[in-house]
Amino acid sequence: MAAKRLHDGSENEEDRRDEKRMHRLPSFSTVIKEAVMMKQVHNVFMLLEPLLRRVVQEELQAGLVRSPRYIERSSPETSPPPPSSPRATWRLAFLHPPQLPIFTGSKIEDAHGNPLQVILVDADTGSPCQNVPQFLRVEVVPIFGDFPHDGREECSSAAEFARGVVKERAGKRPLLTGEVALTMRDGRATVGELQFTDNSSWLRCRKFRIGARVVPGSGYEGPRVAEAMTEAFNVRDHRGELYRKHYPPALGDDVWRLEKIGKEGAFHKKLTQSGVRTVQEFLQMLVVKPDVLRMIMGDGMTDRMWEATTKHARQCEAGDRVYAYTAGQTGGVGGATVYVNSICQLVKIELAGVECVPQHLNRAQKAYVHQLLLEAFEQRASLQEADILLHASHSSNDLPLLQSKHPTRSLAPISYMLLKYSEF
Repeated sequence: MAAKRLHDGSENEEDRRDEKRMHRLPSFSTVIKEAVMMKQVHNVFMLLEPLLRRVVQEELQAGLVRSPRYIERSSPETSPPPPSSPRATWRLAFLHPPQLPIFTGSKIEDAHGNPLQVILVDADTGSPCQNVPQFLRVEVVPIFGDFPHDGREECSSAAEFARGVVKERAGKRPLLTGEVALTMRDGRATVGELQFTDNSSWLRCRKFRIGARVVPGSGYEGPRVAEAMTEAFNVRDHRGELYRKHYPPALGDDVWRLEKIGKEGAFHKKLTQSGVRTVQEFLQMLVVKPDVLRMIMGDGMTDRMWEATTKHARQCEAGDRVYAYTAGQTGGVGGATVYVNSICQLVKIELAGVECVPQHLNRAQKAYVHQLLLEAFEQRASLQEADILLHASHSSNDLPLLQSKHPTRSLAPISYMLLKYSEF
């Protein structure tokens, strides 16, 4: 009997051990359900958290307001504005805007190709000041392109202007180098040498301004002088200057310096193959053989592109040099000399030693002069410079036969007009 009870006790103990093991090891489905439930609860808490925070914050603020111990704290919206600075009597200004585009390491000049000038003007009228301080210490600084951020063009105080000054990047040289410290005498100071050392691509607005201000602590104790700022502009890396267009172009510039003609591009190659390598050669052909030049450019250059290129080319100064081409008597018309400038525009006509006005020529004479112009163009490399003074009144654009009803064709060649009249 004792043995039987011992056996029963051991079986019961094993049953209880198995039952505990079953309780300790939940089923796989149970684990999945609990995981899903926990995830849902977590998502609910994530959604409720902002709402609960806002409710708690509002209740705390309401309780503080009702509390007798509430101390009102001023916020940026309700805080009184800082005392305003004295209104500026004078203002610094740049006489002319800087010439664009601007490249790193290149000298910054004004729109006329001269050094930048800072002048002192009346803050109300903008006219140059008469009774100015004997001298002022002025410094030139780089400014964020989008400063001031509210669209104003002037700062209300020197402290506000100082917040717009751009600091150079870590490990870089100062952004503006050269004559950044100026001495203004008689209300004028010249910036002889000035350049940017870094491009503007790393700024959020991707643009700089150039600013000028009276040096803080320089000893000036007169009325407030407002600061000067240029318009915002991009500063490009100096490598881009290799492809820079010139405004205005020069006669000796490569032809790809003109708008719509890319360096080593399709138009550049076509022109080079036709012997047109410089702006001067482009203008010479534009004056004498515009149709041929247009044919060289091909259909790839649209009419709008053609207008942009020729308009840019016409900004080039032809200079004062005059060249003469003389031919002997031909066809019974008599000897003639045509005088042209450096881009083959007709300046003067002499028939048998007598100066003639183009509109007084008969049909045969016009055809003859037109032929001489073509010959002069073909032999332009060997033309002799004439010793005559070129006045503004001698410009080919002032000759009656050059007047055109189309303003975009103000550079119409005299040879074309002569040929047109010779057909009647």
